[in-house]
Amino acid sequence: MSDRVTVLITVTGADKPGVTSVLMGVLSRHGVELLNVEQVVIRGKLTLGVLVKAQGRSEAVEALQDELEEAMHTLGFDVDVEFGGDSSVIKDPSTHTIVVLGRPVTARAFGAVARGLAGLGINIDLIRGIADYPVTGLELRVTVPQAQLTDVDLHTAMAQVAADEPVDIAVEHSSLDRRAKRLIVFDVDSTLVQGEVIEMLADRAGAREQVAAITEAAMRGELDFAESLHQRVATLAGLPESVLDDVADELVLTPGARTTIRTLRRLGYSCGVVSGGFRQVIEPLAHELALDFVAANVLEIVDGKLTGRVIGEVVDRPGKAKALRQFAYEAGVPLAQTVAVGDGANDIDMLSAAGLGVAFNAKPALRKVADASVSQPYLDVVLFILGITRAEIEAADAVDGGVRRVDIPDD
Repeated sequence: MSDRVTVLITVTGADKPGVTSVLMGVLSRHGVELLNVEQVVIRGKLTLGVLVKAQGRSEAVEALQDELEEAMHTLGFDVDVEFGGDSSVIKDPSTHTIVVLGRPVTARAFGAVARGLAGLGINIDLIRGIADYPVTGLELRVTVPQAQLTDVDLHTAMAQVAADEPVDIAVEHSSLDRRAKRLIVFDVDSTLVQGEVIEMLADRAGAREQVAAITEAAMRGELDFAESLHQRVATLAGLPESVLDDVADELVLTPGARTTIRTLRRLGYSCGVVSGGFRQVIEPLAHELALDFVAANVLEIVDGKLTGRVIGEVVDRPGKAKALRQFAYEAGVPLAQTVAVGDGANDIDMLSAAGLGVAFNAKPALRKVADASVSQPYLDVVLFILGITRAEIEAADAVDGGVRRVDIPDD
């Protein structure tokens, strides 16, 4: 053999303290050069890979292998030693990150993801679990052959898998931008909170069904939002101002909303809401969540009663995108480092303007333009799309003494 040879050592067995220490002790005695180390533990099963450069003389190679096998077998571990091969340590970074979310993620669904990638000639570089609650989340780092494929090819293939299987799939570029997000805005109705505020108000005016039908058509993009807003607000004429406080008290956050806001604020995000709803109802919640920005319509009130009109500039589809840009400007954050989350057609411009647009249980018109689309009823899945793991979330909560999991019934 030549003077120096690469050696790949793979150790497997039940994880216990001291394995790496013993292994490194053997390697130290043989004067090897450490090139790379990777380790994974799944349900207590350790797989440890070490790439080294060692003396290439036959007697030195045999002595290294013999001592490695003896030391690892003494600990109850299997060891495989492979000599020669590529000695490169730092490979080109993966081009894309794919997040697969489901409750559960079945072998069939994940197999469909793998087949879709293989069919495009895309190599999977890394797979890791990122969540076990409230959904299962798996993150894949992949390398797309840029000369043969476009982003559209990858997005189309994964969208087809998501349509065929009960999983959500988000595809993003594996660039620094993915880790540089600094501002997030949420739609309110059916996103940050459950239900539609305008329908809760209309219920008090006896017009809930009429308003709900208009809202649904507007969210599908079948009606101009500003026109539909004026139609719906007109039904509120004559209601006492006190109903705004009543409805504000009845708002129910979407599961995972507090976790999402709390975690993002720990990471230094600026957080806000952009809503086609009403500031008088939203502001108490925004204050409770310590949000940085609020953009919403303002109901006109005269002599303690709603007039059935809004005042000021209407926050409609273009207005939502305008609000996002204004918030980003005020925070000194480039649009590429912003995230927008919404569910309706009036969120299209806002999600398109953001660096990452997430459609949350959204209407088809919004899903078509969003960078990522989720159908799970838990807002904290947005954190997984941002690359934040469940373990990281709960470790931070534990520091504050606040880890809590609510039992979720099987579907």
